Amino acid sequence: MGCRVGPRPGWPGNGARARGVRGNGEGRTEPVRETPRILVTGTAGFIGFHLARRLLEDGFRVHGYDGMTDYYDPALKRARHALLLAHPAFSATEAMLEDFETLSSAARDFAPDVIVHLAAQAGVRYSLEAPRAYLDSNVIGTFHLLEAARARPGGIRHLLIASTSSVYGANADMPFRETDKADTQMSLYAATKKATEALAHAHAHLWGLPTTVFRFFTVYGPWGRPDLALFKFVDAILDGRPIDVYGHGEMERDFTYIDDLVDGIRALIDVVPARPERPSDIACGDSLSPVAPFRIVNIGNARKVRLLDFIEAIEEAVGRKAIRNYLPMQKGDVPATWADTTLLATLTGVRPATDLRLGIRRFVDWFRAHYGK
Repeated sequence: MGCRVGPRPGWPGNGARARGVRGNGEGRTEPVRETPRILVTGTAGFIGFHLARRLLEDGFRVHGYDGMTDYYDPALKRARHALLLAHPAFSATEAMLEDFETLSSAARDFAPDVIVHLAAQAGVRYSLEAPRAYLDSNVIGTFHLLEAARARPGGIRHLLIASTSSVYGANADMPFRETDKADTQMSLYAATKKATEALAHAHAHLWGLPTTVFRFFTVYGPWGRPDLALFKFVDAILDGRPIDVYGHGEMERDFTYIDDLVDGIRALIDVVPARPERPSDIACGDSLSPVAPFRIVNIGNARKVRLLDFIEAIEEAVGRKAIRNYLPMQKGDVPATWADTTLLATLTGVRPATDLRLGIRRFVDWFRAHYGK
């Protein structure tokens, strides 16, 4: 499109948090009632756990929904959930997204004002091994969630859905902007997440369901998933095992610290998109749909880091050198990701900025304490 979002009269920029506001289709805001009840899918997962904990700290009632799959060690998921269940304002349903009756019952009984849909089958490389799991969880599961939200008596004030930077696929123009065309996905994982975006837009258009999709960029931090590079690298280095370095370490990623990500989600909960009266009402650089109360927002650190530099930061935090096994890129991987977060900052004032080395040190401290290494 050739333009970028900048400060605009009526937009909640200049560092101010968008708390208790509703979008009117131009990025401007108006007061709304605070939402006391939020349904979060994937609360036993890495991001869902951190978000639920933040929402509880902020005084919300939270109901979690998680299938506790064995994609990685369920003991870690149960440890996260145990911490949440100790809070009196947290409750949970343990079931799969594919179980529509249980999902719809949970949504009906809890009667949320807001739904944050984080549960998904994650991982680019695992999608090569178990592709059906991605269709079942990400496509069918998200369709069930959308239908449950649509059936909510009185309506959902705001539905927020997690997507991924992987949907940008073969795009070479960086940093990635939400208004960029994203039709060249390179993995089944990315394809299923792009499909969920399309399903969510259709529901927003047909049923007037205000929906924000956020695209995450390589999230890391304490309580992270064991299949993520940071977890695998720290574990291997401490055990003296070699690490597999794909793309010969030349790949670049926009690493986003978990607290920054949660700040972004928390702020976006209060920025509810509305269908614009005219396409011309949409601000330059805003991804707001011209035909639906629907918006896409990147949440990243707005910096790309070379994988070799990432490994060096881990070695510094652990205090040991890694034994490196250099390998070519795997199928489905992309050479680089890099988020343009101008829209996030303009809408909410949130600008993720946690230093990578600090974030890695926090993860290593948690890992050593949790696993006794």
